[in-house]
Amino acid sequence: MEKFLKMKNISKLYTGVRALDDVSFSLDYGEIHCLVGENGSGKSTLIKIISGVIPPEEGAEIEIEGRPLDISHFTSKDSINNGVHVIYQDLSLFPNLTVRENISFNVHVEKGHKLVNWSNINEIARNVVKDIGIDLDLDRVLGTMSIADQQLVAICKALIGELKLLIMDEPTSSLTKNEVDSLFTVVKKLKKRGITTMFVSHKLNEILEIAERVTVLRDGQCVGVYDPDDLSHEKLTFLMTGKKIEYTRPDESVVKDNVLLQVKGFTKKGNFKNIDFDLREGEILGITGLLGSGRTELALALFGINPADRGEVVINGKKVSIRSNGDALRNGIGYVPEDRLELGLVMPQSVGNNITVTVLDNLLNSINMIDKEKKRRAVEKGVADLAIKIPSVNSAVMTLSGGNQQRVVLAKWIATEPKILILDEPTVGIDVAAKSSIHETIKQLAARGIGIIIISDEIHEVLYNCHRVLVMRRGRLVRDAKTRDITEEQLFQIVNVG
Repeated sequence: MEKFLKMKNISKLYTGVRALDDVSFSLDYGEIHCLVGENGSGKSTLIKIISGVIPPEEGAEIEIEGRPLDISHFTSKDSINNGVHVIYQDLSLFPNLTVRENISFNVHVEKGHKLVNWSNINEIARNVVKDIGIDLDLDRVLGTMSIADQQLVAICKALIGELKLLIMDEPTSSLTKNEVDSLFTVVKKLKKRGITTMFVSHKLNEILEIAERVTVLRDGQCVGVYDPDDLSHEKLTFLMTGKKIEYTRPDESVVKDNVLLQVKGFTKKGNFKNIDFDLREGEILGITGLLGSGRTELALALFGINPADRGEVVINGKKVSIRSNGDALRNGIGYVPEDRLELGLVMPQSVGNNITVTVLDNLLNSINMIDKEKKRRAVEKGVADLAIKIPSVNSAVMTLSGGNQQRVVLAKWIATEPKILILDEPTVGIDVAAKSSIHETIKQLAARGIGIIIISDEIHEVLYNCHRVLVMRRGRLVRDAKTRDITEEQLFQIVNVG
């Protein structure tokens, strides 16, 4: 059977680094294909070659629908003309325009209209949304929508052209389970129309759910192409990393009797209501739930960014008032946000500056200038304690891998010597080996007596890395269970069904 896409002898060198090494890759018509691998495995490079952004090395062969490509002159425009569209994580949409304007934008530009034909724009957007059977408010400004709905807009925009292959880079990294299910429904509708979809993802459970074939890359080479029925979470992890990663529950013995945090009757109108729980020294407490459950809003309240309307917070037996993040810091609470790029790090700044930004007052000398020696010691301690892999402490954080960026965020808050550390989606967007390493670091922090709260929508993550899990639904706490007493299937049912 003729393939939609065939690639042979694909290699790519970057200043002596072999990003891809003699890779062969193919896609069938109308299949759902997942491309997986650790960061640096060559996934992004392969996508850029398919989409005409960069050329492969000499000797490569690429065919689309049986037609050999002139690789030396193949551009991104040629790729689009061949029906290939890529939706990156940043979506490349206009947040200040409406849904209908975003969907119809390319058509308007390509035709070179000097005046806007609103009737035509309305018709194009209405027809494509109806065509794939989704519900979108065409008059809504894109920037006010959820990431899930914005992704649907990006798919609709791609469908305006002659879409034959849709490539989605980490499409579910910021979506809840319900939103992922909705996205997968749309992808299956595209399949029925003969459109091929290629996913790049770090979420192994989703890969095994949606893929019809899985291609694994490791260190720039193709490890193999697999039927998902022949794969498990553990086997796929081994294929990606080349090593066996053990998923072990945290040590129960590190949890002490001392209650670090008590939350009583915590309420924020429209966010959560009557939340009661406690957190012990050395305990890792998971909080999970669907979009709108109130889990992140609860974390923001505990850190003083979104103060509760009523309720009590007791730390080490003493009632405290948390009305700002300054209050939280003074009471020994640290918070690692989900969006580390926008909220957790100053990306152009150095590793050293990011690690010490939370403790600048502690680094001042007698004339209120930063003591360089104190700063050096603090940075070196943070790098060593969190095993951050960097060429230099002066390296810009933006040059690091996702896993090392997350370690820098953790180091920044560990520098404050917190009693309580809140981690919102601590492994979002990082590969499986980096996830495992971050999880081990979290367990080590708990062993030092820090009480840790992990907020995550990944059932596997909270089940295997927390001592206890709280499930929230529509702003209320509906279950408090020890992870050793509950299975993955049971927790999934509680979260998604009730």
